[in-house]
Formats: sequence, C-alpha cells, structure tokens
Amino acid sequence: MGKLTFRKEERLSREKWIRELFEKGRSLQFYPFRVIWLKHPDSQYPFNQVLISVSSRIFKNAADRNTIKRRVREAFRLNKSSIRTAGKWLIAYIYIAREILPSSLIHQKLSQTLEKLNTVHEQKN
Repeated sequence: MGKLTFRKEERLSREKWIRELFEKGRSLQFYPFRVIWLKHPDSQYPFNQVLISVSSRIFKNAADRNTIKRRVREAFRLNKSSIRTAGKWLIAYIYIAREILPSSLIHQKLSQTLEKLNTVHEQKN
C-alpha cells in the first residue's frame, strides 16, 4: 500500500481541465455525492486529480463548507488506493446532501463511489 497522503498535485485546480471535466465527463449520483469523472487529458500525469465542491447556497456558513470538504478529503486520502484503473482520472465530488453528515458515513459512501467507478471502468473495457 502506498503513502496515505493527499498531495497538491492530486488536487484538480487547472481551469482548462475543470472545464473539460464538466463538459465531457460522465457522472453518477451516489448520495451524498454527485461524482463526475473523465480520463486525464495528460496521459503522462502520475496522479488522479480530485475536485471537491460544496454549495454555498446550501451551506451559508464557510466553516460548515470547510468541515465537509475536510471530511471528504480525508475519506479520499484513505481510500484512493482502491482505484484499480491503469489510467489516471479527473474526478469531481459534489456534495449534494443538505446536512453535515458524520465522517464515518462520508468515508463509507466515498469508498462505495470509488468501487462503483472501478466497476464502470471495468465494464467499459
């Protein structure tokens, strides 16, 4: 098992790639997330890149949004080794629940979304 880190290189921040992800990416809804994914445009890039979004319309308080994002990042950090695909991916996690869920539930649901992404990818190939 690799290091359980969440490096800066694993965060999706390039505007061009974010736009491409939302325009061309495939999506699925898996409560409390809407997940959008796309094969990484740079085939030589060594990391999967993740974007985490929490709506400010639903959560007016920035501290609440930050709490949710922190929990999702932690869940991804601990479960990213379960991604079994050969290529690298751009992945967006959009938090759609209207309440702050406990960390244990977020961890469980995020790992289920990664398993679902693995099965979708395996069916495609």
